[in-house]
Amino acid sequence: MKVDWKGVYPAVSTQFRQDQSIDLDATQTVIDNQIKDGVNGIICLGTVGENCALYPEEKRQVLQAAKEVVNGRVPLIAGTAESITTAAIDYMQDAHKIGIDGCMVMPAMVYRTSESETYDYYRTLAEATPEMPIMIYNNPVAYGVDVNLDIMAKLAEFDSIVAIKESTTDTRRITELYNKFDDRFTVFSGVDDIALESLMLGATGWISGLTNAFPEESVAIYKLASQGRYAEALEIYRWFLPLLRLDTIPTLVQCIKLAEQVCGRGSEQVRAPRQLLKGEERQQVIQMVEHALATRLDLSKYNL
Repeated sequence: MKVDWKGVYPAVSTQFRQDQSIDLDATQTVIDNQIKDGVNGIICLGTVGENCALYPEEKRQVLQAAKEVVNGRVPLIAGTAESITTAAIDYMQDAHKIGIDGCMVMPAMVYRTSESETYDYYRTLAEATPEMPIMIYNNPVAYGVDVNLDIMAKLAEFDSIVAIKESTTDTRRITELYNKFDDRFTVFSGVDDIALESLMLGATGWISGLTNAFPEESVAIYKLASQGRYAEALEIYRWFLPLLRLDTIPTLVQCIKLAEQVCGRGSEQVRAPRQLLKGEERQQVIQMVEHALATRLDLSKYNL
């Protein structure tokens, strides 16, 4: 199974009203604006999409709304975060029926699976949904489970497992994946503040949180890096880096959604138990975003 997944894929936010109900229209607007600003794909219901704060039926509603607005313009991938294997199978089968192009699958949630359990989880999903392309989401820093090279070697026998979002924060893993598997898996960088480093090491894409606020700059970094114009990419990356670090802290969802709001691209509203940023922390994020807006580079000079 071959997929043509590359470039910048924002993990888009799910928009909520003040009463914490889902605003599907606003969520579609967020997605549409990202595509209009040049992103190469959409990740729906990832961490920033507050997957684990949604009821099962709400997840399906968001996927349906996303499918309608994307309308085949770019690949649409559904974040998959379940604590029960059969629930993940049901979700992925429903995503396939809706017309989603692939699933980005986190390890089973809450319980920290052993190597054997981690392999068996992904094996079971691949066997149950052979028609659904799967991207492994490896984030041992956040979830305590490393989908390591030995596990990936066993998973390589399943044609539907086509990609990996690598969020170890250790860029050596990018090189190790290519050394061991060549081009068997499409490799995405999953950590915003090592994105350029990962692209320089051969990652073919970047799944990003802060792209929600600054999509044009994110796309410019990717395009320049893919053309080998690293010095120019670094110029934008250095401007962006203070904000990119917000993707690595516990309140990343609140920070990213607040950045969206300051940029006029969405609402900061989150769903409980998350709370809005308050006081000094909130003001610091606002100041960072406002400074970034005031010091934005003129991207036209890169002739992209």
